[in-house]
Amino acid sequence: MALVLDGVFQFEPEYTMMGISVCLLLGPFVAMGLYDLSRRREQGLAPDFMGSLTSWKPHLRSMGMLVGVLLVLALLWGRASLVVTALFFNTILPSDFDVMEAAWNANNWEFLIAYAVVIVAFAALAFSLSAVSIPMILDRDTDAITAAITSMDVMGQNTGAMLAWAFWIALMVGASVLLPMAVGLVVVGPLLGHASWHAYRDSVRWL
Repeated sequence: MALVLDGVFQFEPEYTMMGISVCLLLGPFVAMGLYDLSRRREQGLAPDFMGSLTSWKPHLRSMGMLVGVLLVLALLWGRASLVVTALFFNTILPSDFDVMEAAWNANNWEFLIAYAVVIVAFAALAFSLSAVSIPMILDRDTDAITAAITSMDVMGQNTGAMLAWAFWIALMVGASVLLPMAVGLVVVGPLLGHASWHAYRDSVRWL
């Protein structure tokens, strides 16, 4: 994902935020095998590599519905990103356009504020929908709507802690991708996967 994003940034920089949003939305699904490993350890069961790789199969319907919702959100996020860019730049961005230089130019503060609002709004919505919904579907085989509502409820009841968790996720992933070939994700990815499982278990109580 990091290598694809680097290519997008180099050749189609105006689509970078959309690419980042897709990666953020795919992250919880990629970590599903780690959720399964954490669940097995919690239950005192032996790890099963192939079982973890295919742990999504029994929940395909619910996962598919949630994926559909998140993909629509990603498309809206990307469209909003393009609209904001078009509003503040009167020409189409060429492939070698230095986005970072333009973004941090003092004369473009309106663009920075508008772009930041878009990022925060969509990121908050995506995080609220997926924070605990995917491990919840894996654990309890609930439907996508119930899982998404529960995830948003967890966000509402533990706003401070969830915002801090989101900040650490962004910080750790951001630091990882700065290393060559984004090798830091080899360590950070599993760590965040296991931590996300325990965040779900600590925030959702079952009767």
